Amino acid sequence: MGTRRKREKQQDLWIATGDVVETPGNVFYDRLNQILEDHKFDSKVEHLCRKFYKKSQYGRPSLSPGVYFRSLLIGYFEGLDSERGIAWRTADSLSLRKFLGYTLEEQTPDHSTISRTRRLYWLETHKAVFSWVLKILSKEGLISGRTVSVDATTLEANAALKSIVRRDNGQSYTDYLKELARAQGMENPTREQLARLDRKRKKKGSNEEWTSPSDPDARITRMKDGTTHLAHKAEHAVDLTSGALVAITLQPANEGDTSTIHKTLEETETELKRVELAVEEVVADKGYHSGAVLTGLHEQEFRSYIPEPDRGRRNWQGEGKQEEQKRTYENRRRVRGNRSKRLQKLRSELTERTFAHLYETGGMRRVHLRGRNNILKRLVVHGAAFNLSLILRKTLGVGKPRRLQGTAVGAAALFRRLFSWLWTGLPCKEGRSIHFAAQSIGAEVEIPTNPDRLGKFPPILFLAAA
Repeated sequence: MGTRRKREKQQDLWIATGDVVETPGNVFYDRLNQILEDHKFDSKVEHLCRKFYKKSQYGRPSLSPGVYFRSLLIGYFEGLDSERGIAWRTADSLSLRKFLGYTLEEQTPDHSTISRTRRLYWLETHKAVFSWVLKILSKEGLISGRTVSVDATTLEANAALKSIVRRDNGQSYTDYLKELARAQGMENPTREQLARLDRKRKKKGSNEEWTSPSDPDARITRMKDGTTHLAHKAEHAVDLTSGALVAITLQPANEGDTSTIHKTLEETETELKRVELAVEEVVADKGYHSGAVLTGLHEQEFRSYIPEPDRGRRNWQGEGKQEEQKRTYENRRRVRGNRSKRLQKLRSELTERTFAHLYETGGMRRVHLRGRNNILKRLVVHGAAFNLSLILRKTLGVGKPRRLQGTAVGAAALFRRLFSWLWTGLPCKEGRSIHFAAQSIGAEVEIPTNPDRLGKFPPILFLAAA
């Protein structure tokens, strides 16, 4: 057994190009690059970003728009939450170098270059990339836009709660507690005494009185796990036909669902008009139910499927209440139907899937950017990457590169089923299970499904890589 020598080897001055180690290629990123090239992605984004560039022979070389947006796509597919992590990953991986179009002699983009390019491009430019991907989905038949679901989640902001200051005079939270302690007779209060005093106070985190100096758009919010943080609210509109993400909005985290749904639906209509589609039905959970929301949806000619929370007996006496009563009863009648139950099941599956992919495995549950526009730039490109994964899942069989790690297990299961079916001559029920196993690794299987012919002819199997 040999041991690793700790002394450094003398490097050759020259090396042949054929001796350079090359990656065998990444099927996922090769296919993704092919989709982008087929739809002329680079020329499209270069045309969008032409206004941000000026020819000059001085300074650091600029980052091309195609490389910038591909870097953000890598952030989604690799689950990287920061631009520093994206820069390190692209410099370390031969497959990602090839995806970005960099050779071994070229230096990949630094995190400061990616960050500066993001600040340079407008939010509308990032939204244009999202709209461009929606057009591809429309051409592939992966979006209908007829029935959409709306749901929201909170994202932890890149700001500490202890750094908040008062809006009126800029006083820090610690100095404010010290004033309260001195008013109660404590001359030099300790940190423990200040914490004890703070715990006894009520309504101490008002967004009308306090703000974050590092991220003024963040709001004090109670998260789903019960803790309190500075946060933002991301709201999604999802097509329930295919699970495609048709709109993303980022809004103040302290605003209720009934006040943010209209902005998200407005963004949804704008995006769907670009692909000549229109919304007809809106599905949401009970947090969006209110008389004003149902009336507004009816005025926009949307059919609503929003469950009604248990509020007890309603009092419909008052000005304008008769209209809300009528819309509430219409929505209640639709919610009790079987179609509403199917739509709610789809909503809980497809909408939560977008949250899981963008914020859990996508690495954006806690943002590393500050400011609503900066965060939304990353979110809309992540949403575009999520929609591209639907095309990849249709053609390649997987939506993320890590799914390729399970292809060996899927192939073994497929051939085990094939051998069992050949040996025992099972009918078409086993044949369907073979077909499902083949789909898991991106292959297609055609088998005879007529049990009467199994005894006369041997089964004919056709395997083709997708």
